[in-house]
Amino acid sequence: MAQSNTRLSPRQKMINLMYIVLTAMLALNVSSDVLDGFTQVEDGLARTNENVSRRNDAIYSQLERFAAQNPEKGQVWFDKSREVRGESQKLYAVIDSIKMLIVRHADGNDADVSNIQNRDDLESAAVVMLNPATRKGAQLRADVDAYRQYIESVVVDSAKRASINAALSTEPFHRKGVALPQLWEEAKFENQPVVAAVTLLTKLQNDVRYAEGEALATLLNQVDAGDVRVNELSAFVIPQSRLVMRGGKYTADIVLAAVDTTARPKVFVGGREIPGGRYEFATGSTGSFDYSGYLEVANRDGSTTRHPFASSYVVMEPSATVSATMMNVLYAGINNPISISVPGVPTNNVSASMTNGSLTRNGNEWVARPSAVGKDAVITVTATMDGRQQTVNTTTFRVRKLPDPVAFIAYTGAGGAPERYKGGKPISKATLMSAKGLDAAIDDDMLNIDFNVLSFETVFFDSMGNAIPEVSAGASFSQRQKDSFRRLSRGKRFYISRIRAKGPDGIERTLNPVEVIVN
Repeated sequence: MAQSNTRLSPRQKMINLMYIVLTAMLALNVSSDVLDGFTQVEDGLARTNENVSRRNDAIYSQLERFAAQNPEKGQVWFDKSREVRGESQKLYAVIDSIKMLIVRHADGNDADVSNIQNRDDLESAAVVMLNPATRKGAQLRADVDAYRQYIESVVVDSAKRASINAALSTEPFHRKGVALPQLWEEAKFENQPVVAAVTLLTKLQNDVRYAEGEALATLLNQVDAGDVRVNELSAFVIPQSRLVMRGGKYTADIVLAAVDTTARPKVFVGGREIPGGRYEFATGSTGSFDYSGYLEVANRDGSTTRHPFASSYVVMEPSATVSATMMNVLYAGINNPISISVPGVPTNNVSASMTNGSLTRNGNEWVARPSAVGKDAVITVTATMDGRQQTVNTTTFRVRKLPDPVAFIAYTGAGGAPERYKGGKPISKATLMSAKGLDAAIDDDMLNIDFNVLSFETVFFDSMGNAIPEVSAGASFSQRQKDSFRRLSRGKRFYISRIRAKGPDGIERTLNPVEVIVN
């Protein structure tokens, strides 16, 4: 694996240079002076660890205080800092336990890491760290790799991540003149005196504290990373609607533009504080109304500033839209589609009733069915608003009798489409013979209502001009009428008269005659 080219900090360079000098001296002779030198480095690193720990504690305390003052903004970062501190302390404790194992192997059960007796022992570090059964060195390398990756996921600055990567690197060590690289744990602990191994582990703890501090500083900076800087503050009134029905509620949100939502300003209208900044009251009379107030904002130095605002609202009488979908009047005896709506009120909160008949809901539409002709039908609309029901509209409709239908002969046209022959133009004799009888209906593009034909007469004329009436069999052609059809020649005509029909309103009526011309 290629050697890292990351630029090291001055502190790291100094420490690495010290290790190189001491290691070179050890290669010549592990003298008491060299061992004393390691002891001094160990003491210096221990003091540095204490100083870095105090710095990290101060940053952690800042995050804790901010989370207590403003949990909505700071709690998430404080929770993350506790996670960072926990991971750091866990690795720090693992390194402490390894130092104790090495010193205990050298000095026995009464060993003291701060007062090593057999400092020049060259076997204890290798026995503890490179034992293939326990694999303490390989496990420590894995723990350092996992911790380094975790801290790098927290630190957003690329330069700081590179510095942490270099400080906690466990890359294989390339010795000059040796082809194969040496594992990190072998390079650190093979043939090392106990005091040197302990010093290396203390230095690793120092790197852990350094990485922890960088992560905590990053989290502290993230607390205000999403804040937006503004140079102007403006007060706004945001009503739910400027049009309010009498008896309803007027609701408006009064806010300060660009204000921190976790520290809302105080709102005053007419000298009275409005809790939460929502101005709400019941309206009593119609008309246009104005109101004004101010927002009071607390500054960081303890002073306050006021930002005035003004707005208006209009109160209108309750209204509703009631219209007949197909026509301007209601017809007795049939279903008349009706559209009913109240502006600003959901459909399920609207109800209606009708006099002189029934009114039923059909989905989002209504169906009115008046009963008596000549008597007005009154539709009353009520709506549930602000938890109470009130009448919003009353509409009166005239109730009329259905218009007379038109009689016709039903037959099947070209392509199988149903056709209606209403007279006044030629019809083939074959079509006439295939027809069953006479029908009647209203089909004027507004109403499409079928009527029942009760009876009718056909009137033929003989060669002397005498009229020969034939009576139908209800709505069907009688046999005598069909026999008369067979005797008709091209160009002859006859009339269908005295047509009696009854509609869905139950009223019987006589329809206009139909002139039939045989083609």
